[in-house]
Amino acid sequence: MKHLISLFLLLLVNIYSSQRKTEIYVIGNIHDSVPNYHPKILFDILEKIKPDITLHEVDSKGMKEYETSNTSKENEITATNLYLKKHPNTLRFPFDFEGRNQYRKDKGMVPTDNLSVKLIDSLYKAKQLSSSEIKRYEDFLTTTKELMKIAELSPENFNNTTTDKISERRQNAQYSGLIQITDERPEFANRYVTKPNGEKISYRDGFKLMSGFWDLRNQTMAKNIYTIAEKYPHKKIVVLTGFLHRYYILKELNRLNKGSYVIKEFYN
Repeated sequence: MKHLISLFLLLLVNIYSSQRKTEIYVIGNIHDSVPNYHPKILFDILEKIKPDITLHEVDSKGMKEYETSNTSKENEITATNLYLKKHPNTLRFPFDFEGRNQYRKDKGMVPTDNLSVKLIDSLYKAKQLSSSEIKRYEDFLTTTKELMKIAELSPENFNNTTTDKISERRQNAQYSGLIQITDERPEFANRYVTKPNGEKISYRDGFKLMSGFWDLRNQTMAKNIYTIAEKYPHKKIVVLTGFLHRYYILKELNRLNKGSYVIKEFYN
């Protein structure tokens, strides 16, 4: 009789394990500690979720630097260090595009992206933009300011579908709207930076490459998260990313999902 009861309980456990889906929490972060969002707040969120795995918006090199640095004050690493100390069996992995920073420099996206935006701003202030160009740039400025105000609030305010839509509008304003200005105006074709290999690249071409990299990077990050979720089924996974990336990662994770995981919010 005892043997039958033990067998029955084992079957129940196996059935439960096979049915329990992986839970993924994509938490949009402000990387630097600020009064309304600091490591203690994120640590408390982690304590509420009790994740088995935390994923970080860095590549493998960045993860090593994360884990060995004693001076970093970034919210994500500080909070997960505290959580790991209390829950030492927690796994921690990177999920970003491998070699992200060097790749952008080698291709000439950096510093042409920031230089292009600065040039647009100087043309705007000098009243040299056309009416359609002014509208595109002001759309970018307006949505940026809107998000900056939201970022002064508690974390659930920059982790919801409403803010996700504003973030998507802001990124589209940058990488679809501003690129129309850089494509049309000669100033961006006639200014150059030198890449690490000695070749020159125009502001126009560099900004266009960065626009494409926004899609490539987010799609790659989502695939990396998906791969980890498949490798570690039936776990709670917290994805820690800048909140501007959240909408794109969620969209891609929903597209990739074959029913093996559910996506949850930390405040539900």
